[in-house]
Amino acid sequence: MGSRAEWVPPTLPPGGALYRAIADAIAMDIASGALTPGMRLPPHRKLADALGVDLTTVTRAYADARARGLVEAVVGRGTYVADAVNPQRTKVELDLSMNLPPQPASANLALRLGRAMAGLTRRPDLSSLLNYQPSGGGDGDRRAGAKWLSSRIPDLGADRVLVTGGAQMCLTALLAVLCEWGGNILSDPFTYPGFRMAAQLRGLYVTPVKNDAMGMVPEALASVVRDSGGPVAVYLIPTAQNPTGTTMPLERRHAIVKVAREHNLILIEDDAYGMLADPELPPLAALAPERVWHIASLSKCLTPGLRVAYLVMPPGADVPAVRVHLRGTAQMAPPLSVAVATAWIEDGTAQEILSAIRQEAEERQTIARRELPLGSMSAHPQAHHGWITLPPFWTDRAFAEAARRMGAAVIPGAAFAMAPDPPARFVRVGLGAAPDQQVLTVALRRLAALMRNGPVAEEEVV
Repeated sequence: MGSRAEWVPPTLPPGGALYRAIADAIAMDIASGALTPGMRLPPHRKLADALGVDLTTVTRAYADARARGLVEAVVGRGTYVADAVNPQRTKVELDLSMNLPPQPASANLALRLGRAMAGLTRRPDLSSLLNYQPSGGGDGDRRAGAKWLSSRIPDLGADRVLVTGGAQMCLTALLAVLCEWGGNILSDPFTYPGFRMAAQLRGLYVTPVKNDAMGMVPEALASVVRDSGGPVAVYLIPTAQNPTGTTMPLERRHAIVKVAREHNLILIEDDAYGMLADPELPPLAALAPERVWHIASLSKCLTPGLRVAYLVMPPGADVPAVRVHLRGTAQMAPPLSVAVATAWIEDGTAQEILSAIRQEAEERQTIARRELPLGSMSAHPQAHHGWITLPPFWTDRAFAEAARRMGAAVIPGAAFAMAPDPPARFVRVGLGAAPDQQVLTVALRRLAALMRNGPVAEEEVV
């Protein structure tokens, strides 16, 4: 076990429930490195005395942090920062925790990347690519971004597109532009954990809005806005939502836009999976361009290694202000990666890679539906992940740990939860990281056996 931390948060994020503020502070200090994996947190009573709060508040805070997957409790020993609680954990052989695009042979990624890099070395402007670039990208790269997205957002001009170093950089800067410190932002009950991290860095409180099988419920959104004093922004993943796999049908998209217009809400649309979807649904940015900030990453449809995403702004947006925040977040998008992305978009390579990855993703989804218990998985047919509902004898944490002992890593649903007490019934399974379909099949069969057979009693483990 790690050493004990004499940890006390220097400040607590303002507003909201005190126990959630303590859990948020734990998350922020883990993100900053002040708390490291395996470090033991102070006993409940000691932290309560240090903060001047009652014992129940700290107990609820630790429970909230545990539900988020930030910490783990070891009976008789204390509470530890997660991921290194037990250094004797079984080595993961089949990592289904990462939400990565597959790399099918038909995509020829290695060959194409080699050719693209060789092409860069022959460019007469190579020296400029090795220097600082404008925050938000140069004109040619912004035009390429507009071309890439033109099939989804009609009449999109390069003046509304900025190039960023990946969706996380873009999202972090965007929250700084759009949200006041300590404000409130709305999201799905389960959503991308990077969004919560970006919100915490801005001191924002995330309020979850009820979902159904079609995504965020418009009536619930309107009700939360009225009851919470009018938050200004909503974060959404309308297509192949991460982690639940939900895709909003067209009528639901129109209904969400209607509520946003009635209450003057800003919509932040994370469209990481939109280019994969076939047939495509129009993004929110095409339905309400005046109030949607659209993030389109290349990570899920080409490769995460490029670290390139495009931000589509509403017409008339304050572009210089956005550029300032992008520069403050990460100075610029990586120039060589952007140059490769632009070249691939211009010569059609990006579309060819996308088609190959979409086909492979669809085949892997078919395998998952075949191998996992019938009806247990929710997913988009071209996405790289599935959202599994566990049998009642499993909790998400127990299932993830049992899967790890079997050599297959999955993510407990609590890691995606925006509510303090999420139902412990779900895990997310990544289908793209396995090197091939055979390896994926083996991993899924292991998970299916766990789901059917239930937990093994400790005395049966040898």
